[in-house]
Amino acid sequence: MDSISRVDGLAAAVREALGERARSVDVTFGECTIVVEPAGLVAAMRVLRDDPALRFDMLIDACGVDYSTWENRAWEGRRYAVVYHLLSVANNQRVRVRAFAADDDFPVVPSLVDLWPAINWFEREAFDLYGIVFDGHPDLRRLLTDYGFVGHPFRKDFPISGHVEMRYDPEQGRVIYQPVSIEPREIVPRVVREDGYAGKP
Repeated sequence: MDSISRVDGLAAAVREALGERARSVDVTFGECTIVVEPAGLVAAMRVLRDDPALRFDMLIDACGVDYSTWENRAWEGRRYAVVYHLLSVANNQRVRVRAFAADDDFPVVPSLVDLWPAINWFEREAFDLYGIVFDGHPDLRRLLTDYGFVGHPFRKDFPISGHVEMRYDPEQGRVIYQPVSIEPREIVPRVVREDGYAGKP
């Protein structure tokens, strides 16, 4: 069986197993992508893991995505999503699952820690970097940034220089936080050509 018919067969099996739990099941560039609503995420993931025809028992990765600008244009639709990559070792197949948070101002999706305990730190990372809240997570706190960090640095509207900076103050004998003192500047590269460049006068 060639890879194209194999992934099409997988998509058909996923559609049958998930039914209305799946908002969409698409095959693009030889990969199967499933979109589910956050309210049905846990149930859909349990089916993908436990259905004898699918057996996606291994969670490879989970990450947040900010779709506010996508492919250099404005995005129409919900802004934040969590993307999961699952592997069926028994069937040697992979699938991508995407769940868009319902509220752009306070993005929330359910935690999958009860299904895959290894997702714990992936969810903490997405919370830290994108501000996506995982309902039911046992210990949702920052993972990569400092405790005093303001904002979520992977959001596309987060300033490149950040909001606060940290430095050691020798007078106080400790690390302090203060507003960023770097002046905003253009970082678009410019090409400057001198007279006579490439043999031209």
